[in-house]
Amino acid sequence: MKRPDVCFVRLSQSLIHKLRSCGSQLRLLLALAFVALSACATTTHKTVVGVDRVQTLIVPAATVEHLANVNYAQQIQQAEAHGALVTGGRDLARLEAIANRLIPQASVFRDDALQWQWMVMLINAPIHNATCAPGGKITFYTGLIRDLRLTDDEIVIIMGHEIAHALREHGRERLSQTFVQQLLSFAAQVATKNKGEEIALAKDLAHYLYDLPNSRLHETEADKIGLELAARAGYDPRAALSVWQKMAAASQGNEPLEFFSTHPSNATRLNDLAALMPKVLPLYESATRS
Repeated sequence: MKRPDVCFVRLSQSLIHKLRSCGSQLRLLLALAFVALSACATTTHKTVVGVDRVQTLIVPAATVEHLANVNYAQQIQQAEAHGALVTGGRDLARLEAIANRLIPQASVFRDDALQWQWMVMLINAPIHNATCAPGGKITFYTGLIRDLRLTDDEIVIIMGHEIAHALREHGRERLSQTFVQQLLSFAAQVATKNKGEEIALAKDLAHYLYDLPNSRLHETEADKIGLELAARAGYDPRAALSVWQKMAAASQGNEPLEFFSTHPSNATRLNDLAALMPKVLPLYESATRS
């Protein structure tokens, strides 16, 4: 779903003028940076929750998925080696049943999602975490399910959130952004003749003004898409409120300030999810009637 970012049409005119006045080495670096920034697309269709932001996607999707598959295989091997890979039982059966209802809904967001090689892995460990790697490789930990006493609807909210990260290719986007930042940093060093202190300060500033807010944006997008996935699959999206309340209680007041965190604060998250209910509840009601 390639879509040009119109802002770069205007930016290109300005850059062309500036490149003519630069030295050949800096001209090349800036040209490469412009090409990198111009590699924009949106990875998912726009649906009721309205996620359609243009993303910077330079690193090939096949490369990211290959690396994810390698990592997933290593996870399986390590879990097996420690006797922690769950191969049967109620918890795994619940996860597989939920995934079988959620995965078909992914095609609403991406035409190619049903061609992914989806997998579900459960690891027996006291960890409150779950992930979905590029290409549909889902991992849950028993600590998350058991310690928080998650209902099926609450498991769906978490699984949908993680699937949303994969659908939006957030990992690929972060790798692409890192590439752009490194390229621009190198260009800046050339332009300033390696003024080390200025470069270091600029990097620190970029970390708080660019990296962290963008990570929170990814989390917010995953919340929205995950909520819609749950509703379309016939699970109660209102479970999002209870599951994040459980998460907040589990954090025992140790949550960092939102500005310095890569995740939205629990209060922000709950408010945003509550505001989306009028959009997703009709989908849930329609799914339960059919």
